[in-house]
Amino acid sequence: MTTDKAALRNLAIDVLKENDQGDYTIPTKGLYPFQWNWDSCLTALGQAHFDEARAWQEIETLFAHQWPDGMVPHIVFHVYSDGYFPGPDVWDTKRPTATSGITQPAVAGFAVKRLFERAKDRALAEEKARLLLPKIDKWHDWFYRNRDPRGEGLVAILHPWEAGRDNSVDWDEAFERVPTDGITPYTRRDTQHADPAHRPTKAQYDRYLWLVEKFRSLGWDNTRLHDASPLQVIDPGFNAILLRACADLAALAETLGETAIAAANRARAEKGIAALDALWSDSHGLYLCKDRTTGRLIDSASLGGMLPALADIPASRAAAIARTIERWSAKVKFIVPSQDPDDPRFEAKRYWRGPVWLVTNYMIADGLAANGESAVAEQIRGSSLDLITQSGFAEYYDPITAEPCGGGRFTWTAAMVLEFLAEPTR
Repeated sequence: MTTDKAALRNLAIDVLKENDQGDYTIPTKGLYPFQWNWDSCLTALGQAHFDEARAWQEIETLFAHQWPDGMVPHIVFHVYSDGYFPGPDVWDTKRPTATSGITQPAVAGFAVKRLFERAKDRALAEEKARLLLPKIDKWHDWFYRNRDPRGEGLVAILHPWEAGRDNSVDWDEAFERVPTDGITPYTRRDTQHADPAHRPTKAQYDRYLWLVEKFRSLGWDNTRLHDASPLQVIDPGFNAILLRACADLAALAETLGETAIAAANRARAEKGIAALDALWSDSHGLYLCKDRTTGRLIDSASLGGMLPALADIPASRAAAIARTIERWSAKVKFIVPSQDPDDPRFEAKRYWRGPVWLVTNYMIADGLAANGESAVAEQIRGSSLDLITQSGFAEYYDPITAEPCGGGRFTWTAAMVLEFLAEPTR
């Protein structure tokens, strides 16, 4: 593939347009035929480089399907397709437009503030930001009401799909508590579109489905799901994205004169950042997940522990994360792998157990650059673009060989290329 930046930009735009369904974008044809939550918010950042109005519409479409209690689901099933499992009949959430019943990383506040700051059409940006502001605030409030029942300042995921890092090593220990008996027989669709060796295992999928069926049996009542779930994990990456979104929403709300929303989100961000420090691991040089059920930290060094660089963590923590990335970069050709390459559970090609993802690269690099670690941020950017020029717009990549894995012509990968091309360092 070309290394010419203008040509690469045009190729990325082609991918985004190819997957555009009119008012929402699918991640890729075949494998993911619906609208995904954090995909759409990050996709909007790419769309804004060539069509600001379309970028705002992407996020508006997602929030049009926000639940009355404030949750924004992780999938919106706009149209029928039998190419994906589990589909709307399995979720059975009884929404006017079918959705899943769980959520995903709350990146919307971060994306909306960035769209607003960069907008050339200032009138449109203010109009759309004012409409989205209370909806995003309601989602943030939902997290702390339903996923932080003791008011600790950090929220738990109840399903690996919520973290976006579906089969990460981070969940293995807690996932063992999830039964596999009694689930309805099913046929996977993902392994018909992608190499099964690159996807989660059947044992993992059985547990994914057990949780879905358990939550469905409770009528998707979010006031009951937390305590009913055998999996309650405080993920530093998930929380960091939420905390950055809270801080960004507070700043945006101040600009727009919404002082109550600003104060609420600033308080959430400050409390969460203070609580996050309890997840720090000096020996790993990053943050660790915590199993809320046992109260113990989970010994798994993953990129989830690097994502807090995106939030307002102490500069010393960001510097330590940068040094950890430098150590990992000596063991692989492309960064940032999703698991420590020295971990015996590392798998270079299997989804979130080793491969490189441009979306997480983007967030980590953004945070490190803001913390003065511009050299490592630039190293991540350069490695990301090298993957594209060698292997195209894949879902994710082998960090050793650059082999493209998962889906091809992937939307958010293309969006992140536009971001990396536009702003080498922040």
